[in-house]
Amino acid sequence: MSAPAIDLDAYFKRVGYDGPRDSSLATLRRLHELHPQSIPFENLDPLLGRPVKLDLGRLQAKLVAGGRGGYCFEHNTLMAAVLRALGYTVKEATGRVRWGVPEGVRMPRTHCLLLVEAEGGRYLTDVGFGGNVLTGPLKLASRDAQATPHEEFRLVDEDNGIVAQEALIGDQWMQTYAFDFTEAHPADFELGNWYTSAHPNSIFVNGLLGARVERGRRYGLRDNQLAVHTLGGATEKTTLKSAGELRDALTDLFKLRLEGLTGLDDKLARLAEKTS
Repeated sequence: MSAPAIDLDAYFKRVGYDGPRDSSLATLRRLHELHPQSIPFENLDPLLGRPVKLDLGRLQAKLVAGGRGGYCFEHNTLMAAVLRALGYTVKEATGRVRWGVPEGVRMPRTHCLLLVEAEGGRYLTDVGFGGNVLTGPLKLASRDAQATPHEEFRLVDEDNGIVAQEALIGDQWMQTYAFDFTEAHPADFELGNWYTSAHPNSIFVNGLLGARVERGRRYGLRDNQLAVHTLGGATEKTTLKSAGELRDALTDLFKLRLEGLTGLDDKLARLAEKTS
């Protein structure tokens, strides 16, 4: 049986895209902006002990038709299929998360990203990095600050071919992750996906994570702590004190469909009892 093809019509409807179906830089930028607005970052399946599968059929059923989101392996596997169907040359790669990691600690390669060719240039394309997700591609040849529809980002060269991505948070450059240009293969993604979704020490197993962007705004959720960040303004933080408040945030702010998630309300009730 052949693998299912990407349903571009369904994907474009999901993200609200009605532009040209080509492999231009403008199309890449527009899809990169729309995807994290429409398909949220979330980890409900690992949190509930449910397996995370990366085959295209189940990804489309979950993220496109099912009104759910996912994490980096899901988002970027889906995006890679979309871009290839439009005619882009896409290479997968992996990286090590540095955001929130103590200096000197080296994390495993549990982040995935895409290296995409468009109009003679190569671009870092990544729609799956949670609260600091890119909302536009970054030109891989540039080491200057690069504007996106949200914050500025930049790429910084390190030793041994490693490149660090940094985000301008307020007036400070903060590292998000580091990667190199070694091509990743499906087996690499399967290994990273297993660790992320099932390892007992994974943050995706042990707590609730959510993120979504709108124009000029980012929403973030860590357990029962909700943060709403307005670009150029303050970050509003709220403690969600009941399963109902958490469920409302997941549906209203993160635009998630929650039906069929057995055990979710019990899990949310326990999370609501946590103290910050």
